[in-house]
Amino acid sequence: MTNAYPLPPRPAFLGSAIGLLIIFLWCTHLAYLFTTFEPSNRQGAFILTAFFHLALQGWLTTGLFITAHDAMHGTVSRIKWLNHLIGAVASFLYAAMSYPMLRRNHFKHHEGPATPEDPDFNAASQNFFVWFGSFIWRYKTWSQIILMALLYNFFERVLGISEITIWLFWVIPSLWGSLQLFYFGTYLPHRLPLEPQMQPHRARSQAKNHLWSFFSCYFFGYHWEHHESPRTEWWRLWELKNLSLPKAQAK
Repeated sequence: MTNAYPLPPRPAFLGSAIGLLIIFLWCTHLAYLFTTFEPSNRQGAFILTAFFHLALQGWLTTGLFITAHDAMHGTVSRIKWLNHLIGAVASFLYAAMSYPMLRRNHFKHHEGPATPEDPDFNAASQNFFVWFGSFIWRYKTWSQIILMALLYNFFERVLGISEITIWLFWVIPSLWGSLQLFYFGTYLPHRLPLEPQMQPHRARSQAKNHLWSFFSCYFFGYHWEHHESPRTEWWRLWELKNLSLPKAQAK
């Protein structure tokens, strides 16, 4: 895959620096929550603070997958082994997922988006919950389930983290990230009906709003642009949007 709309060159280290920064922020924020944020006070101020941290950790969790996604396209680092190492680490931290499996399926998605051959598409039902359930089921593996169970017990029994803390800041953010990625990166862009302006990628794009696109899903809502130029890094998709390419906006 090549850049259909090449942008001005960027520093070679920048992609890996951004990927490592997301991983660092996710790890340090989780460590902070596990070591200093004990949910014993259930007053209003605590609830608001807990929700803020939960939302932030969910957004950072989404960023882990976006980092892994860019690594699949070889755009995190120009050093191949480093690129795939960062992708594998991000995939594991995201939900103990297999980076090679994700990579194989993602290339199948690009080969035939919104077709029965697309592993991310549900040709049998466009219902949001049915589609999301099949999406999660398709990507789960027994090794992932075992690893997640082992990590959960390690946090609780070895590190002494309370179960409510684990659920609030590790389990729920993982689900948050999955929903965010599915809604903005699969459901909105590829749901039926297909419209002529979605071709040739069978994909919609968010209306131009760079701030919303960044916070909603790391510019991944600019999905037509991603399919048009899959080797453009997530943090440069807004530049493609500014080129006013002929794309379908999600409604």
